[in-house]
Amino acid sequence: MELIRTRKAWVDYLYIIVGVTIMAIAINAFFEPLDMVTGGVTGIAIIIKGLSLDMVQGGIPLWLTNMVINIPLFVLAIIMKGRDFGRRSLFATFFLSFALFYTQWVPVLTKDILLASIFGGVLAGVGLGLVFSAFSTTGGTDLAASLIQHMIKHVSVAGIMMILDSIIIFSGVLFFGAEATLYAVISVFISVKVIDAILDGLHFSKAAFIISDHHKTIAENIMSELDRGVTGLVGEGMFTASAKHVLFCVVSKREIVKLKEIVKLSDPRAFVIVTDVREVLGEGFKEYEHYEF
Repeated sequence: MELIRTRKAWVDYLYIIVGVTIMAIAINAFFEPLDMVTGGVTGIAIIIKGLSLDMVQGGIPLWLTNMVINIPLFVLAIIMKGRDFGRRSLFATFFLSFALFYTQWVPVLTKDILLASIFGGVLAGVGLGLVFSAFSTTGGTDLAASLIQHMIKHVSVAGIMMILDSIIIFSGVLFFGAEATLYAVISVFISVKVIDAILDGLHFSKAAFIISDHHKTIAENIMSELDRGVTGLVGEGMFTASAKHVLFCVVSKREIVKLKEIVKLSDPRAFVIVTDVREVLGEGFKEYEHYEF
């Protein structure tokens, strides 16, 4: 068991390294060159770099601002939540500064702001999705939101994050104009969709409710041909006031076609309801994980 946990930890750190590197490329190759403030500490860093161009040659580097802002946040987190708080997130945050440094020489891939918002959003979403799948974060506004929520219990972390990121994104209007900010919003939307696809799509399943007078035959065929568990429920048809047997079964995306075929062959008159399931934990599906932030 300890060996499995160690191996899983190494895989998680590999996800963090790859994900953070992809994020850094998105920031340096797409967002920063076209002044797109996409929220978070990196959004603040883009603003600071733009404002400091006249004072410092090339502006204050993104990696430096990211580190300077996150250090006090993590110190506060350790004081308020203990020394074991967020080891993976600490690693991801400071590796992001390192990645921003060594990818700052990545060439600007396009000067078309629409293309930059689309491809930057996709890359940022892939990177963050990998980081989140390793049960980590990159510090910044999510860490700040966690600290604020620690003091203001009645407000959710997600709500605080939304407020903080919205302030950062729309402050870009003051410094870079409305157009760049609107494209930044497009990029954030794309990133969120890509993150959802990575976190939920990898474990996407289907749930089926089957109402049939041949419920035993259908259940036996599902269990034997798909090797999936089936739960039998007893309901009542309100129109006929008669008892009805309902089967409940969760299968993978690939298995849903076979399940419908089994039902059709067993009882062509069966009533079947199929719905999406975002996540299934347990035997035959996704294993329970140890969450550490």
